[in-house]
Amino acid sequence: MLFHRYARVVHAIAYRVLRDTSEADDLLQDIFVLIHRLCRTFDSSKGSAQFWILQMAYRRAISRRRYLNSRHFYTQVELDDHAIYTVEPRLDGSDEPTGQILAELDLQKLLGALSEDQQRTLRLHFLEGYTLDEIAKMLGQTKGNVRHHSFRGLERLRKQIFGGKLPGARAV
Repeated sequence: MLFHRYARVVHAIAYRVLRDTSEADDLLQDIFVLIHRLCRTFDSSKGSAQFWILQMAYRRAISRRRYLNSRHFYTQVELDDHAIYTVEPRLDGSDEPTGQILAELDLQKLLGALSEDQQRTLRLHFLEGYTLDEIAKMLGQTKGNVRHHSFRGLERLRKQIFGGKLPGARAV
């Protein structure tokens, strides 16, 4: 009965804040599970049940929106609309574009030169979109350790791809 009474307005709040129907649907379910779990904490002297529910929905929606922003949910680009990579001229003055060089490289061979920690860290960060803090928690390591794996892994990849001469480096 509670769900039937407030579901429409909770969904409207969720959709207004999140601007995505599926995210609003998920939040709607989460809110009513949370209401069921926290119903003992409701205090009618502080306000009505409707106010409590709508306040909970609004706060959770804002929190979810911040989370989605940190994951670049609202700035995602469809791959069909844009090229996967742009071809730019090499910085060392040669005519061969960097994109063509990257296409010719064997990615498995490049990744094979990295340590297992470096591979996991870079995959989680760049392919799955986790932050370094989240990766540290997932792997049970300190943030400094994960940052080290990321930095060293990227450094090793750059050296393998571009040799000793990094892009943007001035010729001496």
